[in-house]
Amino acid sequence: MERTLPFAVPDFERARRKGVPEVILAERKSVEEAVAIARAFLKRTGRAILSRVGPELEARLRTEFAGEADLEWVAPARAAVLRGPGEARPRTGGRVGILTAGTSDIPVAEEAALICREMGCEVYTAYDVGVAGIHRLVEPLRYLLDEVRVDVLIVAAGMDGALPSVVAGLADVPVIGLPTSVGYGLGGGGIAALYSMLQTCAPGLAVVNIDNGVGAGAIAGLIANRAAAARKGPPPPLIPNP
Repeated sequence: MERTLPFAVPDFERARRKGVPEVILAERKSVEEAVAIARAFLKRTGRAILSRVGPELEARLRTEFAGEADLEWVAPARAAVLRGPGEARPRTGGRVGILTAGTSDIPVAEEAALICREMGCEVYTAYDVGVAGIHRLVEPLRYLLDEVRVDVLIVAAGMDGALPSVVAGLADVPVIGLPTSVGYGLGGGGIAALYSMLQTCAPGLAVVNIDNGVGAGAIAGLIANRAAAARKGPPPPLIPNP
């Protein structure tokens, strides 16, 4: 792998190699570093994805790449996608559903949604359907499972983190628990939510780390895209064991 920058070795082949695009984590990088890495990706792959973008970097992206690339700004997640001329988002046929317990969980859920979309999936969302008013969950979950027929669900929750376990106990698709740092006092900052999800007794629930929307989106996208590929035709025959 060639070193194209003195401070970074971008993985330009990640999307082709494993189906998950490289995401530039802008947090704790200087504006100059983030812009340089984004420019390298734009030049080599036609696309650059940045997460956790601060206000100064957002402003710089808007001016630095004006007329050179289209900027998609996902405000709740503070994430950006730069796309070169003629570049389009892929379409795979994968279907991902995303639920949040509360409105405060939306920024992390939107980060996950962005990754799923950049992996070619269609994303269907239902927000603020948590256990404090469990009746709100019934119709959105029925719609996602019975009408959309999603391949996988991401469920984001902070506070007590109970919603992913509830959904995993009802859904017949894989569920990815996404704990968020919403909450305060003892167990706040996502700790109680993470522990609750890890201690679930509902089978079929996998859990990522606190506020890891990128990770949840990557896992969901891989599952959904494999399911979409299976819908298009039968797999090749099994190779018998020697």
